[in-house]
Amino acid sequence: MSKRERTWLVISCLLAAALFIQVSGLREVSAREKEDTNLFKELKVFTDVLALVQRDYVKEADSKQLVEGAIKGMLSTLDPHSGYLDRDFYQDLQVQTKGEFGGLGIEITIRDGLLVVVSPMEGSPAEKAGIRSGDAIVKIEGKFTKEFSLVDAIKRLRGPKGSPITISVYRKGVTDLLDFTLTRDKIAVRSVRSRYLQDGYGYVRLSQFMETSAEDIKKALIRITDESPGKELKGLILDMRNNPGGLLTQAILIGDLFLDDGVIVYTDGRDKEQRQKFFAHQKGTEPHYPIVVLVNGGSASAAEIVSGALKDHGRALIVGSQTFGKGSVQTITPLENGGAVTLTTALYYTKSGNSIQLQGVKPDIEVLDERDDSEDSESPAKRSPLQLREGNLPGAIDNPSGFKDPGPSVGKSSANAAGSEKEQKVRPLPPVLETAPVEALLAFDKVLGRGYEELKNFNVLKAPTK
Repeated sequence: MSKRERTWLVISCLLAAALFIQVSGLREVSAREKEDTNLFKELKVFTDVLALVQRDYVKEADSKQLVEGAIKGMLSTLDPHSGYLDRDFYQDLQVQTKGEFGGLGIEITIRDGLLVVVSPMEGSPAEKAGIRSGDAIVKIEGKFTKEFSLVDAIKRLRGPKGSPITISVYRKGVTDLLDFTLTRDKIAVRSVRSRYLQDGYGYVRLSQFMETSAEDIKKALIRITDESPGKELKGLILDMRNNPGGLLTQAILIGDLFLDDGVIVYTDGRDKEQRQKFFAHQKGTEPHYPIVVLVNGGSASAAEIVSGALKDHGRALIVGSQTFGKGSVQTITPLENGGAVTLTTALYYTKSGNSIQLQGVKPDIEVLDERDDSEDSESPAKRSPLQLREGNLPGAIDNPSGFKDPGPSVGKSSANAAGSEKEQKVRPLPPVLETAPVEALLAFDKVLGRGYEELKNFNVLKAPTK
């Protein structure tokens, strides 16, 4: 081939490539223009309705409320965790992550239009009054909650310290609604509680992931180790039952505390910025003593990240019942009006590539917490936990691996009169963690007792010598 022919061949290839890029670009622009046209058509419908309401509604409508209501409605069609936060609620949320807010101390979600308790916080007015995981709040101050958004309900439940509030609750197995009159309190969430057990073993209770949780756990481990014979910890129980989650940064720091290398968790979403991997580091890692992690259906989000990471790395034995299954990442974006939008932007994945979404973390040893279940079931395997799970929420995002949550197996019905009396029977208060004898704690809490038994099985749980 002559030099001239080679030149024309190169020019022809460049022209063909340019033409391909131009056609592809035109197709892309055409598709985008078509999408924009469809969006403008839908926005035209919205503005028409807005104008109609402002012109013909029986009384003058507030434009701000109309727009905020439209935003809430739009976000509510996406998934259970996306939503609009008005100025007051957003400010309250920022305060809550620092560990203090006014209210009843309950984690709630929406299922079939009803407000359902995921878990009451330790030491809160709700826990002291006997509110349980799985309770459905039907009324707040006599008003039915079916039409409340989650944000609206939380705003109604919160209030100044000392102010009373009455809620009506439906509880599985109880015929009539249960009325509770509670006094709001300043909910100072103590995310970490701990104590030395005996024989060189320690216990740490992590109730929520807040700004200081990782540092608080480090301090707790130092205290426990100081009480242990020879200043050495032989094993640890990390209790994350009914932990609704919290700050991702704290979950990563706590995972890093017990892992010396490898992936703790990674996220994947449409936006490249949402595709991140978080790794453990050797510096600052705790000694490789055995660890037992306690979880249940109220363990969600960050609690599932930590338990999933420790399980995937073979670092801990998981004891309890299957976790909630909230494996999605929410990004909070502040708005000019002082409010914010919380939007689901990615999903969490464990080291093994499993998505937490819907699936949650399955325990290595399943032990049902008798305190969270009806007492008339035949055996732990047949009992049906009252805790709500992610898969029960309307609009929950599918698991990307195709996992389908079959839901809890149904045990014997407790809807008869005898069952109702049994459910309404006042149960004994739990022993005080910091001061009760170890034997009393283990006898009262079946899951903790089993976890302690497994922890003492040192030969099975002992990590390889490094």
